[in-house]
Amino acid sequence: MHCELIGMGAGSPGHITLDGVACLQQVDGIIALDKGDTKHDLLAVRETILQTHAPHVPLVTVADPPRDRHPENYEQEVIRWHHARAELLYRTIVQRFGVESRVGFLVWGDPALYDSTLRIIDHMRTVADAEITVTVYPGITAIAALTAAHAIVLNRIGEAIHVTTGRMLPATSKEDRRNCVVMLDGGTAFTEVAGPDTYIYWGAYLGTPQQVLRQGYVADVGEEITALKAQLREEHGWIMDTYLLREIPAS
Repeated sequence: MHCELIGMGAGSPGHITLDGVACLQQVDGIIALDKGDTKHDLLAVRETILQTHAPHVPLVTVADPPRDRHPENYEQEVIRWHHARAELLYRTIVQRFGVESRVGFLVWGDPALYDSTLRIIDHMRTVADAEITVTVYPGITAIAALTAAHAIVLNRIGEAIHVTTGRMLPATSKEDRRNCVVMLDGGTAFTEVAGPDTYIYWGAYLGTPQQVLRQGYVADVGEEITALKAQLREEHGWIMDTYLLREIPAS
């Protein structure tokens, strides 16, 4: 079995590289996890990409196994969940396309940054005791989409860039938060760490027609972003947002 991981950026058909498009047109099918009605837009994006670049390629969906969102042991729960996903995906691929198939996964952003598909394929090798080869086609990251949307440079002269998650942000050192990208923040972790000089560049649904941007000192725009996240999640049933925190002395 050969698995092709194609980064699709924020979901725009234009975010896929030419190499990724060429691969997409040659796979036996695209496999996707169905996360339910509230996140139907996530499947609709994949359907649009296929209609644009490879209308002859079937999209096969698999119901995503349940996951405990508030486990006592977060890491162990994620590993268990990935194993369940791996078993289900492997069984579906074999039943639909066979063990010698070439299947594709359209991955949000870039497959190498805060995405679990590569780990799930590793689990597939284990649970199925199967030989699975992988090719990765990089995609536009949420970080690149964020900086492009705000027309800013990610790095400052002589400073490092720290990338973390909303879950880990409160434990991040003050020095690392001087220029810090935060992804996968299900809440508003920036409100827990912001000081008077903390500036935020925030974006949701980056690179899509639904894109929403805000920027400013957290002291000024933090409450607005908090309310906006709740509103957008209610409207769409899901939200993907990313932000850059940067210490800028207030004048």
